[in-house]
Amino acid sequence: MSDATLSARALETLLGDWRGAARAAAYLALAERVRLLILDGRVSVETRLPAERELAERLGLSRTTVTAAYRHLREQGLLRSVRGSGSVARLPGAPAAMPVPPAALHLDLSKAAPPALPWLAEIAREAADELPAHLGDSGFDPIGTPALRQAIADRYAKRGLPTSPEQIMVTIGAQHAIALLSRVLVGRGDRAVIEAPTYPHAYEALRIAGARLVPVPVSPHDADPGAVAEVDALEQAFARANPSVAYLMPDFQNPTGRSLDESARERVLDAAARQGTVILADETTAELDIDRPFSPLPLAAYGPPGTAVLIGSVGKTVWGGVRIGWIRAEPALIRKLVAVRAPGDLGTPILEQILVTRLMPRMDEILELRRTELRAGRDRLEALIADAFPDWHVPRIDGGIATWIGIGAPVSSQLALAARSQGLLIAAGPRFGIDGAFERFLRLPICQTIPETEAAVQALRVAWESMAGMPVVDAGLLPAVV
Repeated sequence: MSDATLSARALETLLGDWRGAARAAAYLALAERVRLLILDGRVSVETRLPAERELAERLGLSRTTVTAAYRHLREQGLLRSVRGSGSVARLPGAPAAMPVPPAALHLDLSKAAPPALPWLAEIAREAADELPAHLGDSGFDPIGTPALRQAIADRYAKRGLPTSPEQIMVTIGAQHAIALLSRVLVGRGDRAVIEAPTYPHAYEALRIAGARLVPVPVSPHDADPGAVAEVDALEQAFARANPSVAYLMPDFQNPTGRSLDESARERVLDAAARQGTVILADETTAELDIDRPFSPLPLAAYGPPGTAVLIGSVGKTVWGGVRIGWIRAEPALIRKLVAVRAPGDLGTPILEQILVTRLMPRMDEILELRRTELRAGRDRLEALIADAFPDWHVPRIDGGIATWIGIGAPVSSQLALAARSQGLLIAAGPRFGIDGAFERFLRLPICQTIPETEAAVQALRVAWESMAGMPVVDAGLLPAVV
């Protein structure tokens, strides 16, 4: 069981305005907010919650109210009692991460991922026909087939970054790559710079490796070109914290959609090189341009060899169900990664590698399809949000898979709960930060179909209207982002 323990003070910060989250008894309102925190990952599974008496005193409640809330969560399968350890967060069943909403409509916009390529089944059949040629080997492949490593290297070369197959390691998706790099490059207590907001599973992987996170605010997509303030903050963080690694998304950052221009890339890599910091550059959305006014090279092209390690996958281009990712790094680091991989897994599936090897030469065609879909999704979402929520701020992103919407009030978690009752699953803003920040923001994908977008915004409108009259958190009480 995890040693993680959540203090009453920390849980109070995460709860925010839980009293306004539901028109129900206090214990139900409290239970609903804790449920959301567990389901969207802000309270990790196996984390020990505060003792009932401690939480009651912190929140100014009777112990009976907290006891009833905990009991309700246990009945839902979200808490379990452990003798000597109190109440521990869990998820009901497996692999479900959240209960299906009761409404007939069930849209999951908590995941920003496009549907599968229309010709994916055909390519899969071709890959299966090729499989017999590989059956003479053990099938345990910790580094990647020579053909796929060459195809990935060729793609980098086409993008302007000469790469050899010896610089490529094939992984089971980008998340696997992030976790593996964290294990190799981060020691317990090392500092790791992250963007704020950022992709939550990345900072979770760094935390599991023992990193102390140093968040740096990300400039909004519609800020001044160059994101000068953000780059200044990164330079200062590298100099002051001396981090071992920094996890960055230089292109179409998730969730803000921001891209760093070439000058910013050079400055960031120069600052990292001075401190010996390795940048883990997540490029899973790097080629999903819609109408970006510049075409940068992969991040590693802007600095000394070894300063930037690149992470890629086909999850945002081909399909999330094809679990193939990769790491581009110097051969010495690739060898270290291979050496430590076995305790976690014994290799990447061969059939999926064959499939992706066949798709890599068609990547330009795939990207053109995705860009057309993303352009339509972005334009339709912008129009619908402008009509339904004229006071919300929707930056006009020029690529990527999602937009980071300013909703004008610190009620993102409340809205996520209200949306569930309408059959809509969305990721509240705080899911992308640490310590409960970003309640004024909501991430919505632009990669779903147009009918799904229209149904989602309609459900969101009903959820928003259902919150009318509920109190909201005073902005001055929200935790600062540093």
